[in-house]
Amino acid sequence: MLQKNKVSNLKIGISQLDGVIIPPQAIFSFWDNIGTVTKKKGYLDGMLLSNGRVAVGIGGGLCQLSNFLMWIFLHTDSKVIERFHHSVDAFPDSGRTIPFGSGATIFSNFVDLKIQNVSKFPLQLKLWLTDSTLKGQILSTHPSESKYHIVEKNHQFIKKNKDYFRYNEIFRETLKNGLKLDEQLIFTNFAPVVYEVDMLHLQTCGILVTEIDKLSDSA
Repeated sequence: MLQKNKVSNLKIGISQLDGVIIPPQAIFSFWDNIGTVTKKKGYLDGMLLSNGRVAVGIGGGLCQLSNFLMWIFLHTDSKVIERFHHSVDAFPDSGRTIPFGSGATIFSNFVDLKIQNVSKFPLQLKLWLTDSTLKGQILSTHPSESKYHIVEKNHQFIKKNKDYFRYNEIFRETLKNGLKLDEQLIFTNFAPVVYEVDMLHLQTCGILVTEIDKLSDSA
């Protein structure tokens, strides 16, 4: 039921965002375009993260939309004005196709996603749902002279006593004619892990695990 409600919520959110035009130098705000999330507008209860825990709440599932928007905006001539990552790492990486912490969490009227169009031309959002996937693109009247590549560095799990934390850094590379012109650190993520960590799986995947107590003992 919650999954069906999530799809319904996403359809409503997409209806507010699909076709939105962001003029040059203008700032896109997720909540300015979505508006209030109420049952009167058709939003249903769905799964969301609240205070670091999985909960049920009105409009649950819209975070998937903000995560997706963050990812596609990172590949355009844009600047992140306001963005927050999730306060916890809530789920293991089964099926993950993009780096941890490269999305953006939102919370109605409190935590927003704001992106500035720094190009000389307008950008337009195009969003849609297939039977199983949220899809979209950002269009412009002129092609960008640059291409952008998102790179994750220094990804690791940090263990302190019995608790695990996850850390990584997200960089954006700017390329022109296939040559890298610039590399910029855009996000640093650090969050407690709230699921059971499989050490053997991490080792098999080649992910670094740093144990703080052992570092302290050897210092």
